[in-house]
Amino acid sequence: MKRISQQPESDAPHSAADLQCFYRARFGANYEYRQRVWSVLSQFFSRWIFPESDVLDLGCGWCEFINSVNCRRRFGMDLNPDAKRFANPGVHILEQDCSAPWGIDAESLDVVFTSNFLEHLPTKAALQSTLLQAHRALRPGGCFIAMGPNIRCVPGAYWDFFDHYLPLTELSLGEILEKCGFHVEFRRARFLPYTMSRGTQYPVWLLRAYLLVPMLWRVRGAQFLVVARKAQPVPHSRSSDESDRTEQSAL
Repeated sequence: MKRISQQPESDAPHSAADLQCFYRARFGANYEYRQRVWSVLSQFFSRWIFPESDVLDLGCGWCEFINSVNCRRRFGMDLNPDAKRFANPGVHILEQDCSAPWGIDAESLDVVFTSNFLEHLPTKAALQSTLLQAHRALRPGGCFIAMGPNIRCVPGAYWDFFDHYLPLTELSLGEILEKCGFHVEFRRARFLPYTMSRGTQYPVWLLRAYLLVPMLWRVRGAQFLVVARKAQPVPHSRSSDESDRTEQSAL
């Protein structure tokens, strides 16, 4: 495993201490509830994540997802220093800027997952660099799974969070994913409600029921869900020159 130093705080839109402060203020009071929610969501995402998968949670926060997902090797990436404190044993935390070269080997992951993180990147260039790093780290056929607020569904409320920068939709994210070498295989404009940091904490059995009825997503959903796959290598085949030589030798 390569060692990558943390990006200097002066180059980031917010310092590690800022991120720590934002996260504690938003989620400190409902951490246990979020754990229960993510235990349900990780079951939903098991259609793309398998027990033998190597998974990285991009912008892992307090590690609710990566702690709960059933997979072989677990990685989290976040500049928030609290990530290491909340990570379960066996979760390897990369405390670095995601748009810089990742401290992980090429073609070593099966899944890169991210939830409500891409909108916090400071520029579109940072987003593209991040997706290119994910593409490099994924094995051929590997999966990139992203969910986040859809600016089309929450045009005003999107800016209620001070560290939101990039307004995205399922279409704009799909477009840059395709440019970075991915093929989008699943896309929904509306998936989950907008935020879990504020509002009513519904029983998790309601979430299970909600996930089973996609028609409800169109009513309540304000976050997109996009799943893209790194292209498989082209199967080996004889070149046209080899075919010509074979045909000539048969004459």
